[in-house]
Amino acid sequence: MTLEEAGRHAGVSKATVSRYETQAGPVKWPIVDALCQGYGATDAERETVVGLAKDARQQGWWNSVADSIPESMSLLLTLEDEAAREDHFSCVYVPGLLQTRDYSTALQQANELRLDQHEIERLVDIRMKRQEILARAKPPHIWAILDESVLRRVVGSPEIMKAQLQRLLAENESPHVTLQVLPFAKGAHAAALGSFVILGGPEPSLDVVYVDLHTGSLFMETEEELSRYRLAFEYLRAQALDMETSSSLIHDICKEL
Repeated sequence: MTLEEAGRHAGVSKATVSRYETQAGPVKWPIVDALCQGYGATDAERETVVGLAKDARQQGWWNSVADSIPESMSLLLTLEDEAAREDHFSCVYVPGLLQTRDYSTALQQANELRLDQHEIERLVDIRMKRQEILARAKPPHIWAILDESVLRRVVGSPEIMKAQLQRLLAENESPHVTLQVLPFAKGAHAAALGSFVILGGPEPSLDVVYVDLHTGSLFMETEEELSRYRLAFEYLRAQALDMETSSSLIHDICKEL
């Protein structure tokens, strides 16, 4: 089987199959189980291999909460944990890796599916934990292009939004973060695809596009899909303001609050 064919059997990306084969990251036993079934393993073989996966020491930090989060989030966390770079385009909200706790909490409170305070705090804790990849000795490079509407949409309160904008200004000074703003003045642009993230693997062939849809998450990895989103990001990068001018605009909006 090709990586794509094996991934289809297990419902995961070819990048995940590759990581499992090369021991390049944490494993999840349900995926191992699905791969065994796809490969036609006997019940005895499958039970043995799944048992090994359950006992594996190399687990992601989210393993302790994996049973209570969607499988798509587990896959995103796995991809993000191993990414060398992340290219974000956001046209609604600040990317999760750059959110303040108060901003993230306000987003969860605005969910149309009412959540209790304990569940909100749990989801926010997971998002804050994700941000620890930025403090690694070798963090992934985050290139984020934000539509101007992201900066002007007041989430939570003016105070919360002001603190969030200040966080963005601070992040844009980091050598591992590149932040650009796509201003309203640019008019029509290459973002008809909506918000998306290109998670960059150690080699381009392992890149994955992640789109967070209202009805669920979508992972895309065919060469045609990757080419389309890579081209869109290149166009957006060319249309957006440079880093210095972007920071200046964020500062001006911050003052308005």
